[in-house]
Parts: sequence; structure tokens; C-alpha cells
Amino acid sequence: MDYGELGRTGIKVSRICLGTMTFGQQNSEAEAFAQLDLALDSGVNFIDAAEMYPIPPNAATAGRTEEIVGRWLASRRSRHDVVVATKITGPGAVFQHIRGGDLRHGRTQIRDAVDGSLRRLGTDFIDLYQIHWPDRKTNMFGQRGFGHDPEDNFTPVAEILEALDEQVRAGKVRAIGVSNETPWGLMTYVAEAERRDMPRVASIQNPYSLLNRLFEIGLAEIAIRENCGLLAYSPLAFGTLSGKYLDGQRPAGARLTLFPHYGRYMVPNAVAATSDYVALARRHGLDAAQMALAYLLSRPFLTSAITGATTIDQLASNLKAADLHLGSDVVSGIEAIHAANPDPAP
Repeated sequence: MDYGELGRTGIKVSRICLGTMTFGQQNSEAEAFAQLDLALDSGVNFIDAAEMYPIPPNAATAGRTEEIVGRWLASRRSRHDVVVATKITGPGAVFQHIRGGDLRHGRTQIRDAVDGSLRRLGTDFIDLYQIHWPDRKTNMFGQRGFGHDPEDNFTPVAEILEALDEQVRAGKVRAIGVSNETPWGLMTYVAEAERRDMPRVASIQNPYSLLNRLFEIGLAEIAIRENCGLLAYSPLAFGTLSGKYLDGQRPAGARLTLFPHYGRYMVPNAVAATSDYVALARRHGLDAAQMALAYLLSRPFLTSAITGATTIDQLASNLKAADLHLGSDVVSGIEAIHAANPDPAP
């Protein structure tokens, strides 16, 4: 397992991060513990959670993922062996069960969210605390175009940074990051931090996979030049890039079998591209999911790829991508497929 620096923080994180959004719904606590143990034994030192997890979100399970991670940390006495990341929920009608529905990113809301995550995680500090998505209206979660709303009354970035800086100064948070952000948003965070001598964002957690490489346009340059690397979520596009959903297959217990309304990666062009990528992997004797992850791990702007799994066998297979080097013929094949069918599932 290779490791890299999280922004300019000096914190070293594994190039593969364990995503936990299935813990507490698709995965039981025992299954979650087994995944966490395997990840740690394989060299993974980076765990990503969120106050709203597990997914799909609902009032009955909200916070359960952090609680499971917290109990694992306590039982394994491994707190200082891992980098724990979590996130504050943003506005949305389906998240009104979280902190009474007060989901802007002001000082009080951030303080309360941090304290809640600390309690559930059973720890005194969070290594990386992230804004899960902006509280302003912008294009995210698959929306391609930006529709400006002049009446949008969002929390200014400077105010968000002041609130996060307060948590850093209190020792509750070591580093800060953003998620589902745009180039304007990321550069505004960077500029305000420099102007006000406040913490810089150390990472940006956005979707990035063979089916969605939009990060390469605009954000990749910022990530490199400003030392704010990508934490790629959905690197296997909800597992579709493994090929397990092709030809109408719906494996029992799989994410899209249980939750078919998550159709972001199942539109026709995405299915066609997935079929091409899986065929390319098979021609070269590669596991399709490992190939997809290995390509991401080779990108210079990537800090870590966040991969989750439904089963321990899936996780064990995905972790092997850390040691996979793709030949030039495979990379050329990937680029040819991308050029013919670019970013079908943003």
C-alpha cells in the first residue's frame, strides 16, 4: 500500500480509503468490523464516514455508521493507527431528521455537528472534517449545468471557514476538506483561507470514476497546484464497473438490487461504456473492478480512492488494485473508450 500526504497537513493517508456508507444498513456491525480489520491489516489507514450515514438516509439509521466505527476503534484500540474522516450534512428536504433540520453551515451548526460526530465516534478529535456538499445552490450530484439563483441566501465561505477554524483551534478537528464542490467553490475556500490566515482545505471529495472524469476539467489543476488532492468517491460507480449488473443481472444483496432508484450509473450510455471497459479488462486478463481502481490510483491529482464493499470478498479483491500497474496498452484502451463515450454518468 502506498501513502501520500493529505494536502499540506503532514498527515499520511493510504491511497485506498475504506468507505463506510453501507455500515448499519447493508452491512451488520460484525460485517463492518470484519471489513475494517481486513482494511487495516492490508495497510489501509484511512476511513471515511458521515453523520448522515448509512445510505439510503433515514431517521431510523442516521448516525449508525459513525457509532459502528467508534465501537470498532474502541475495541481494537487503534485510534492513533487510523485517519478518521467524516462530514457535516448539507441542506435537503430528505435530511430534516438530522440535527432538527437546521443544516446550514454556520458556526452553531458546525459546532453541533462536530460534537455529535465526536460522540458517536467515541473520540476526542476528527482527523479530517468535511463539508459534505455546499449549502448554496450549485451543480452537484450529477447535475451538468449551473443554474444561477440570484435569491440564493447561502452561508459565505468566509463564515464557514471561521466556524471550522474554531473547531481546529479547539483541538476537535485536525484538518478540513470539502466535498461535491465546484472549481469556484474550491478556489474561494483557498483564497479566503490565505487572506484570513485560516486553515486551508486539505482535500476535495468528489465523484470520479471511468464513467465520470469531469474532475479533470478545472478541478484537477487546482488540486495539483493548490495541494488539495482528490478523494474519489464512487470510484467503481456504485459497483457497476465490476460488470456485475451487465445483461440485466441483479445479484442478491447488491446495492442497486436493493436500491434501484439510484440510477446515476445505469443510464444507457453508462451501461454501454461499462460494457466496453469490462470487455477491455477481460481481453487483458484483468479483474474489471481492479482495473478501474488502478487507473484512478495512477492519476497525479488523486490523494485516495474511497472504496466500499458489500462483502468481504469484494473488499479483498478491490484492495489488490493498490498493487496493480496497468500497461500502456490497457491505458490506451481506456482512453479510447473514454474518447468515444466521455463522462456518461456525472
